Amino acid sequence: MGNSNSTAVGTCLSNAVGGNNASLAFPSKLLYQLTDVKPYNLDIPVTPAAVTYPESADQVAAIIKCAAKSNLKVQARCGGHSYGNYGIGGVSGAVVVDLKNLQQFSMDTTTWTATIGGGTLLADVTKRLHNAGGRAMAHGTCPQVGLGGHATIGGLGPTSRMWGSALDHVEEVQVVLANSSIIRASEIENPDVFFALKGAGASFGVITEFKVRTEPEPGEAVRYSYSFDAGTTTEKAKAFKDWQSLISDPGLSRKFASEVVIFELGMIVSGTFFGSKAEFDALNISSKLPQSDSVSITVFNDWLGLVSHWAEDVALQIAGGIPSAFYSKSLAFRPSDIIPSSGVDSLFEFLDTADKGTALWFAIFDLEGGAINDVPMDATAYAHRDALFYLQTYAVDIGRVSTTTRNFVNGINQVIANALPNVQFGAYAGYVDPELPNGQRAYWGSNLPRLEQIKRAIDPNDVFHNPQSVQPAAS
Repeated sequence: MGNSNSTAVGTCLSNAVGGNNASLAFPSKLLYQLTDVKPYNLDIPVTPAAVTYPESADQVAAIIKCAAKSNLKVQARCGGHSYGNYGIGGVSGAVVVDLKNLQQFSMDTTTWTATIGGGTLLADVTKRLHNAGGRAMAHGTCPQVGLGGHATIGGLGPTSRMWGSALDHVEEVQVVLANSSIIRASEIENPDVFFALKGAGASFGVITEFKVRTEPEPGEAVRYSYSFDAGTTTEKAKAFKDWQSLISDPGLSRKFASEVVIFELGMIVSGTFFGSKAEFDALNISSKLPQSDSVSITVFNDWLGLVSHWAEDVALQIAGGIPSAFYSKSLAFRPSDIIPSSGVDSLFEFLDTADKGTALWFAIFDLEGGAINDVPMDATAYAHRDALFYLQTYAVDIGRVSTTTRNFVNGINQVIANALPNVQFGAYAGYVDPELPNGQRAYWGSNLPRLEQIKRAIDPNDVFHNPQSVQPAAS
């Protein structure tokens, strides 16, 4: 750091982490981008002012105090999987608070409430809960994702129809605010802060510790997969229509999780049923989907084995934890937003004929609903309580994302918008889209005005900032 102001910031941050040089990195460091910045989306270049590795909430508070004093923005990083590189600021010049050292864990075996450090990855959440009494919570399938971001955005996964989202498990947090105070937040203590953190956490503070309710691990579960590899456009469209009809049934068992993955070589309808093989057979899923030449039905009695199997999903193999140059978008569909038959035909015609350049791409339709929808829209910042399913489109390029790739991904959404012209689609903040106009409204919907008021109250100078974070309400 060259000038005197930079030197002062550097000294302040060094003191904040107890003078431990291993807990602090600046752009002058050799291989800074590779070893410390580690951008996830290589299409969005970002150079933070510093990357810090605090070892306690007190150190987090000291780092935030230094940054705020120097008018630098702050963003927390846990797993580092933000599609817009928001965990490293989204734009250059932020101070990154990497939470990897915050790994505390304990289980209250009376209440089965777990205390989990803010830097814990989902793979470790699964193992630690398992080892502490065969417990579990709802979360996604990518093991490298961090709980810190996941449980403050939404945290959707195969068990969410039964148990709710990851953030629905959160009962209390320890959080450091913009004024560097360390507070507890729950529905009783600092409830406004708690509301904001459960869906828009990156805009409001750095969570150093979660207290979460847990569930007994599911017993027997059935993993199913129906592949449609060589089908015609019409056949694939028919398969999707049948899936959409199946998941539109309001009486569909909450034990049933499902997704459709569409990619260059075909389509896979897969998911998990959290019950016995006999219960699954009674649902007669195979009769509600077109005949497939490739059907796989696997019974799991081992929870860790099932979670490991999810991580082998084809889409995760492509996108998982590997940095790449990519472009992604999402749409939230309510039960009233079922894509009409002609729209499905148009979608698959587009997917089969559009110019994709050299991109590796996929589109994922994920069933949600169930317990997620039981929570009132205004109970947490997460606003898509009425979503039945999401679409996530994702395309990976070599080097930078090409205009052809961008047009293809945007074209998918446009085909659907044309089929449902009167729908105002929301977007999932976990699949953040930096090019989305008015992203805040798409992410947080009717909860946005309240979030802006809370932001003005606890972070009026917008210390916790990324390109689509909540802004303080005008005074």
